[in-house]
Amino acid sequence: MSDELDLLRAANPVPAGEGPWQDRPLDALAERGLHRLLHSKRTRRAGRRLVLRAEAAVLALVAVLAFTFSGVGSSPAAAAPVALVLHSDARSVSLAALARRAEARARAAGASDGPHRGSHLQSWYLSMESGPEAAPPVTVPEERITHWNADGSGSELVVATDPRHPGRPVIHDNDGHWQTVSDGKVLHSKTYPAGSEAQHSGLASRTKPPTDPAALREQLGWLYGGADGTSTTPQLLMALSSFRQEWTPGPRETAAIVRMLADADGLRQEGTVTDRLGRRGQAYVYDGPDGASNATRQMVILDPRTGQLLGLEVTFTKDLPDFKIKAGEVMSYEAWMP
Repeated sequence: MSDELDLLRAANPVPAGEGPWQDRPLDALAERGLHRLLHSKRTRRAGRRLVLRAEAAVLALVAVLAFTFSGVGSSPAAAAPVALVLHSDARSVSLAALARRAEARARAAGASDGPHRGSHLQSWYLSMESGPEAAPPVTVPEERITHWNADGSGSELVVATDPRHPGRPVIHDNDGHWQTVSDGKVLHSKTYPAGSEAQHSGLASRTKPPTDPAALREQLGWLYGGADGTSTTPQLLMALSSFRQEWTPGPRETAAIVRMLADADGLRQEGTVTDRLGRRGQAYVYDGPDGASNATRQMVILDPRTGQLLGLEVTFTKDLPDFKIKAGEVMSYEAWMP
């Protein structure tokens, strides 16, 4: 590994100890991008999986930057979405109280109310480039539906759409080149016959989630976490996002998720919010240390009746001039549907 890093540094003219790309742990921006690379249900799948070790942080960061910054300037930029507005009112409940609601619902669940493989996700991801000639950040909205059956058959569907602006053209990532496409354009659609899942999905999508909160957090760590697993709350939230791209939890798994979040450090009750799909939810915010930059706020949105995960929003808390980012802009938003 040390020989590979020496070659990488020799090919990279940026000094290892200076500037924003110096050797150091990945910050929240780079780590979230890395998780998107490794675990996102993207149609452009890598031919091989990246195997990361602690001493390969530079290689990981380069991979993230190559993915995030390539080709952004090739099409007009779109304004970043505005962060969701929080409302403090009497209907807000603590995570502990919501966990008890979810646990009561789990006890009433039937044998068939288990998790199912696959997910339904509407996402808004911000892509950026750096430098004095950098184009403004671009937000790419997509809807993705993935489903796998017990016999190994399944389907994948990816659509370019932004439900906030129905009928308006949206920006699409076409193999690293940005282009405008019509709302609702099907970007990828495929049906897999029985027995296909083992070839087209990874270990994570075939590993059933436990219903014990501690066991679930441990599993998220080794399936989706980095070198440190899910030892911090930002790492846990990124792993939870990756998990939801593989699985749709049932009532028992949902109860485990809410209790796991209630036990996590630094998540505080912040009131209610209406998400980008018009759903009312309970908001819980983490704005503590997130890595080297400490420049993000992460918000978890849960259904107030069931505890189901509705969304995850990450916003910037600092200006990042190199990327033309202003504090308060949205880095990513994921809205989950049944």
